[in-house]
Parts: sequence; C-alpha cells; structure tokens
Amino acid sequence: MRFALILACLAIAGEVQAQTAEYVGSDQCTDCHQQEAEAWAASHHALAWTDPADGAVVADFNGTRFDHDGMSVQFKNEAGRFTARVTEKDGATTEYDVHSVVGIEPLQQYLFETEPGRLQSFDVVWDTEQKRWYHLYPDQDLPPDDGLHWTGPYKNWNARCAECHATGFEKNYDPQTRSYTSQQVEIGVGCEACHGPGSAHIDWVREKRSSDGLANAGFLLSWGKGRTEQEIQQCAGCHSRREAHGNGNPVPGTPYHDAYNLAVLRPGSYHPDGQILDEVYVYGSFLQSRMYAQGVGCMNCHEPHSSDLKADGNGVCTQCHSPAGNPEFATLSAKDYDTPAHHNHPENSEGAQCKSCHMIERTYMGVDGRRDHSFRIPRPDLGLGVDACTDCHQDQDQAWAASQIEGWFPGSPNRRPHYGTVFKAAAEGQLDTPEGLLTVAMDASQPGIVRATAAYLLQPFGSPQIAADTAPLLQDVDPLIRANAAALQRQASPADQVRRLEPLLSDPLRNVRIAAAKEFLSIPPQGLTAEQRAMLGQGMSEWQQVISNRLDAPETHLVLGGMALTLRNAQAAEQAFREVVTLDPQRAEAWPMLVQLAQINRGPEAARIVLQEALDRLPDDPNLLQLSQQFGR
Repeated sequence: MRFALILACLAIAGEVQAQTAEYVGSDQCTDCHQQEAEAWAASHHALAWTDPADGAVVADFNGTRFDHDGMSVQFKNEAGRFTARVTEKDGATTEYDVHSVVGIEPLQQYLFETEPGRLQSFDVVWDTEQKRWYHLYPDQDLPPDDGLHWTGPYKNWNARCAECHATGFEKNYDPQTRSYTSQQVEIGVGCEACHGPGSAHIDWVREKRSSDGLANAGFLLSWGKGRTEQEIQQCAGCHSRREAHGNGNPVPGTPYHDAYNLAVLRPGSYHPDGQILDEVYVYGSFLQSRMYAQGVGCMNCHEPHSSDLKADGNGVCTQCHSPAGNPEFATLSAKDYDTPAHHNHPENSEGAQCKSCHMIERTYMGVDGRRDHSFRIPRPDLGLGVDACTDCHQDQDQAWAASQIEGWFPGSPNRRPHYGTVFKAAAEGQLDTPEGLLTVAMDASQPGIVRATAAYLLQPFGSPQIAADTAPLLQDVDPLIRANAAALQRQASPADQVRRLEPLLSDPLRNVRIAAAKEFLSIPPQGLTAEQRAMLGQGMSEWQQVISNRLDAPETHLVLGGMALTLRNAQAAEQAFREVVTLDPQRAEAWPMLVQLAQINRGPEAARIVLQEALDRLPDDPNLLQLSQQFGR
C-alpha cells in the first residue's frame, strides 16, 4: 500500500460518524415552504452548481473562439450538447463536454470531466456583464504540465470547491489509483446544506408531533433568535479561508472548529492590519469586527433564502446605525450616520455609501468584486499602504488622507496604536524582539483572530521564555487562540510541554486536539503516562483521519514528509516527497529533499537520477543547481 508506511507513523484507528437522519433533497421541502423555496430557487446558493440541461448556461457556445498565450478554445452548442475543443500550448487537442455549470453572475465557469469521476474547473470563463470569454489568470504562464494548469491538482473541483457548491457531498478520493468516486445528494447549495438531513423532519411533520416531541423539529441545527453564533459558524463553513477536516460536507450544526482549521491573518492573504488581500471569503474579516463582538450575525444583514441584502444602499446599515438605533444592540450609539456631517461627502455620491469607507472592495476571478467584512474605520495614518480613502482618491497619498480625517474628526480615540504596525514589521522581518507580538497576543481586548495571528507570527521567536509567557493562551476561551498557541510550546522543556499541552488533548473541539497532538511528535513516548499515551493516541487518530481526507493535495504530502523526517523515517519521507512531485512536478521545495533522501536510502547514483529528473522539470532552480555542483553534474 502506497501510504501505509507514512500513516503508520501516527499509529491510528479510524473514526466513524453516525448520522441519525438521511438527506431527502430540496424537492421534498417546497410543498410546505413555498415562499422560502421561491426565494432560494433564484439565489446564488441554488445556482452555485447546476446541470447544463437545466438551462443555466448563459455563455455564447455558438461557435465562438477564444485564444490566449498559445492555447485556443472553440465553443459549440449542438442540440443542447455544450462542448469545448481545447488546443493546448503543446499542440494537444481535446474536445470536452461541459459536465456542469458553476455560478450565475458576475461570471460563469464550466467543469470538464477529464477522467472518470475527476472534475476540473476550466480557466476560460464567461463574463456575464460584458458578455465575453476571458481567462482567469491572463498574466500566468501555465503549460499543461504545471500544477496550476486547469487540469492540475489546484483546479480540481472534487478536492477544492465541490463541498461548498453541493449538498451532502462526499469526496471519496482513492490515493492508490489517484481517482475520485465523489457523490452528493444534489448539486447546488440546497435546503439541507444549511438545515441538515431532512428525513427526521419529514417524519415529524407526518406524525404531527409537537416541537417537544422531537428536538428542533427533527433537525440537528435550529435557526432563530438566540442562536447567532451557531448560525455564523454554519455560514462560515463555506464563507472562510480554511482547511477542511472531513471528506465532504460536515453535518449542519457541527461546530466550526470541529470541522475546519481557520486561516489566521497571514501575509499574502490579508494586509498587515487585517484588511482583505487574497480571496478569504468573509469569515476571517468578520471576526475582526466590532459588529461580531457585539452579537451581530449574518442574517442581520442578509436574507438567508434569497441571499440578498435586507435593504438597498445605506439602508442595510441604517436599520441599526440611525437616530432610532436598534434595541437588540444596546451599546450602539443612536445617531444619524447617513449624513454629510458624518461621511463628509456629497449626499448620494459613491463616497456617501457606508460600504465605500468601511468595506473596501477587491476584485477576484477577474470581475467578481468582494467587500471586506471587518467594517473598519479607515486608518491611513498608519501608513500601511492600503485604506478606503486612497482606494477612491488614487491621485492622493495616505498622508493626505490622514490629514483630511484629522480635520474631520480631531482628537478621535479611533487613532490609537494598531496591531497592523506590529504585524507589518513581523511580516517584513523587521522585528528584533517579540515584545510587540507578545503584547498583541496577550491583549484580551483584541479580536481572537488577531491574537491567534500574533501567536502564529511569534513562532520564529520561539524560546522557553516565550513558551512560558504564552502558556495562558492554551486556556483561552477562543479555540482559534488555543490551537495557534500550541506550537509556541516547542521550545519548552519536555516536562513543561507535556504539562501544558496535555489538557488540550481532551479539548472539546477537534481542531485544538489535533494542534496539540502535533506537538507531541517530538516528545519521547516513554516520558508519558499510560493515560497520556491513550489521550495522545486519540488525538493522533483524529489527525490521521484528517490527513487521509487530504491525500489528493500536494501540500498534504509536504506535511507528511516533514513528519516522517521528525520521526527519522527516511523511507516514509522519500515516499511522501515523491507523491508531492507526482501530483505537482513544479513544487520546487520538494525536489531537493527528494534528492537527498534518495542518497540516504539508495546511494549517490540514485540521487543523481532524481536530480536529473528534477532539473528536467526545473532547470533554473537555484537549489537544484547547487545540488548539481555537489554531485558533480
């Protein structure tokens, strides 16, 4: 078995999750819930993934052609059969049927089945507003053997996208054959994607039981007043930048930190002050906001079935931010915000829109504008390079913007020191000491995701003192903080590591338990009690289950390789790094490790063969060129 040696490193048993209810499909809901079903049917959720036969195709397939960087595509519609004849840069030509359709606006994407069961998202997409074909990555050179090519692992629909575009999805990847037998109850985000399997609810309705007869009327998750945090976490499952722990959709009602590992405000994904940079899907931004801290939820602004905003323009904000206020949010100042006295722009202008100043917009996938949900006050005075003011006034700089705001709001308390300056210095390697990050991490007034990010950025400063100073974070109420603080114990003595991390092995949330279990890899088992070894075994079991669900991702095998090296298992490490370059030959960080492991396991000649293989793929890579000198090539 290809992965038996790697996974044996973790000593694990499988885990089975039983479900008491079964999925029945959205069609079973419409008779009783007609108004909700009508609103949902035209929503972006319902149309997130559709069949071409359903009439959702809006692109021009009538013999149109698209050319880009040496590749060309001919689109056809023959009696309702939509096809794309693709000629790649290397001259290979293949005709694909459109398997299915993704989205409805402002762009629409098409999936091709390149092998039985394997769906790939095509990079040439349709702009629904400009009525044109365009390439999602026009500035990238993506030949067919590149992992980022549309046929590669990073554009695989089964692994990267399907679980948030389907209901009751199961990925079902076979690592031995590198193939998929994915299945789902229905494509598109149906009723049960948010409410959970409906069979028990139907039984409840048929038997005319009272709500006391079956908890939540047969659903695992009940939506309504007083359940804001649970509702936010349900939405966040798809509207977040995260690693999924499961094989597909977690059952609605599953706590977020049982099902996912949320990405913190890392460089490359967020700006240093937490504003959006890469596509991060809202949740990480919202967690930074004062609105989240005061109990505002997704459905205070968004209608859940149509996915539309609850009001037009500034109306969605002034339902709370007005002289009348909102009694549900007692800390809110009841005053007029929708006035030039506040926004200092002409009425009804773009600058007078709340979102223009408090929700910067970034465009992803070429035409899809997404707004930052941290709802922040503009801070050009920080000089961090991005703010709402200079987004619009591109002919001005941040000093000008800061001066304008100072004139409008002199002496404002909102210009106090900000963690963004510390995060920027850390990201650029300008911090000589960890004190600034430590202060942010330990500041209970900061949002949890900010403190967790500070803990993440503290890792290069690891020391016994940092481990001791941050030990209280391991008991923080926020699971994101607990999970990210675990790695800071690596420089503590083994006895201190065990004492501090042991409670996390029985944490109520799986992501925290896994984070703790990882840190025990370097701790000798003989230093643990029988009870501790048992708890560690459970944590390792959960980690292995998570890993087994991600074996189609090259990055997973990088982790496995590093793990095997930690355990001094050179054969398992070589196996892992070999799988990395099999899935993505362009992963430059894997090849040097593979060369060195080939030498360790099979000698210099084996290493030279692997090195030549690597140079054939990446002839200009500096690390490989340095190795070639070492091996006399």
